[in-house]
Amino acid sequence: MNASAASVFQALQLALLAAGVVLLWRLALSPQARSAAAPVLLPSWDVGPTNFLLFGISAFLGYFAGGAIAHQFSAGYGLGEDASKVFIGAAAQLGMLAGALLAPVDRGRIAGPLPAGRVAISGAAAFLAGFPVVLGVSLVAEWLVRRAGLPEARQDLIGMFARAESPELLAAMIALAVVAAPVAEELAFRVGLFRWLRTRIPRWAALALPALLFASLHVNWKTLAGLASVPPLVALAVVFSLAYERTGHVGTPIVAHALFNLNTVVGILTGAVKEP
Repeated sequence: MNASAASVFQALQLALLAAGVVLLWRLALSPQARSAAAPVLLPSWDVGPTNFLLFGISAFLGYFAGGAIAHQFSAGYGLGEDASKVFIGAAAQLGMLAGALLAPVDRGRIAGPLPAGRVAISGAAAFLAGFPVVLGVSLVAEWLVRRAGLPEARQDLIGMFARAESPELLAAMIALAVVAAPVAEELAFRVGLFRWLRTRIPRWAALALPALLFASLHVNWKTLAGLASVPPLVALAVVFSLAYERTGHVGTPIVAHALFNLNTVVGILTGAVKEP
């Protein structure tokens, strides 16, 4: 992409940052926001440890089964390395989604009576309010990784976007990042893990544990690619959990998640986000 596209994207980031700071102040940091108790509209998930464990096993068996089947398929049809990774990633996400939906447990209420328009607005608000937080944590994390001499490589998927030569492969990667991943991951980490933990352990731990697991799954632990993304992804996951807790509707974190991923995709495609 040309320099003008990258410049437009950078200008957009400044606008998002400014809007996010204002919204974060109004929703969370102002004296009025801190003095007023935020409503908690998310109901508890009243299933026992056995049923919760069954839900988790079903979701992650679906994840690994989907990836394994796709791996065999891609090997048999001779897909290229990047195409194979995208295909396996999409199959794993869809497998996790299927496992979560098909688990033989009572999933309770995962989405309150929020109109579709309000879901979109609340998701956009969560995205904007979280944007300055995630950006600040990301800058600090990158500096610390650099100072420690650790690998600065970004997540594998970022490099794959930058290298994509086929329009079909690019479209598949965009669909995976903006649609499949937000839906599957929010159902697993917010609807499943966070919702169950929030009434059983201290709130800070219920926010932190799903966030740490969520972030760790985005790192290639063999090469340490994506290591610098762990702290901002933890912050991002906490934002998603707070948004779900506050609205009681899973659509809110799904929309916010999709917007964060879309923003990253646009940054890569404009050349503003590059591999180190």
